[in-house]
Amino acid sequence: MHFYSCTQIKRVRLVKRADGYYVQFCIQADRSEVIEVTGSAIGLDVGLKEFYTDSKGIAVENPRFLAKGERKLNKAHRRVSKRVKGSKNRGQARVILGKRHLKISRQRRDHAVKLARCVIQSNDCVAYEDLRIKNMVKNHCLAKSINDASWYQFRVWLEYFGKVFGRITIAVIPNGTSQECYSCGTIVKKSLSTRTHACKCGCVMDRDWNAARVIFGRGLSTVEHTGTWGNTLNACGEMTATDVEAILHRQVNSVNQESPCL
Repeated sequence: MHFYSCTQIKRVRLVKRADGYYVQFCIQADRSEVIEVTGSAIGLDVGLKEFYTDSKGIAVENPRFLAKGERKLNKAHRRVSKRVKGSKNRGQARVILGKRHLKISRQRRDHAVKLARCVIQSNDCVAYEDLRIKNMVKNHCLAKSINDASWYQFRVWLEYFGKVFGRITIAVIPNGTSQECYSCGTIVKKSLSTRTHACKCGCVMDRDWNAARVIFGRGLSTVEHTGTWGNTLNACGEMTATDVEAILHRQVNSVNQESPCL
């Protein structure tokens, strides 16, 4: 706190968590960092099998923090249900249960922050899907897995670090990215169980990699940032839309040279 004057503190909040109370200070400060231009740009396709697959074919493992900690959570739930309501033992069991949930929540946030920072620092421009998570979790078969992946939190941190480091983040329309062929644009219908994209043009590759390239290609035609921060491309950093388009076109040419299509 000694780094900031009292006039910069705009709000103070007292927050209760499962492991105690915390004081939050909302401070007015402009955060920005200058890093070197990498000349790289990627498209990201998030998923449940892999956390995301980028347009270069690199896949990041989905940590599945809830699935890994579900055994301890269920045990804590059983302890709460067996205790007498209103008793001291039940109160202690509830505290333990709350700490289990809090740990999983913090693991998700830590993973999203570190991964988003790494992606932003490694690329000048990042294109991703403008997903509507609230509508997606209406599918009760996938709701738990979608919430466990915490895609929205990852997107929020991508946009935040994009603003901090002067990088450009582009949210593209997600409709049909998994069905469209990046090579010829043909719609190839696939179910969720079909993990390989096979088009009549001869392109055969992993469906997530194909979707990432489609997202990357749609980023070429996107000139305005549609993320939750609501900033235009010029407001995200010193690079202009022309600079971004040049970077993206260089990336497309390099990707096409390494095309896995048969």
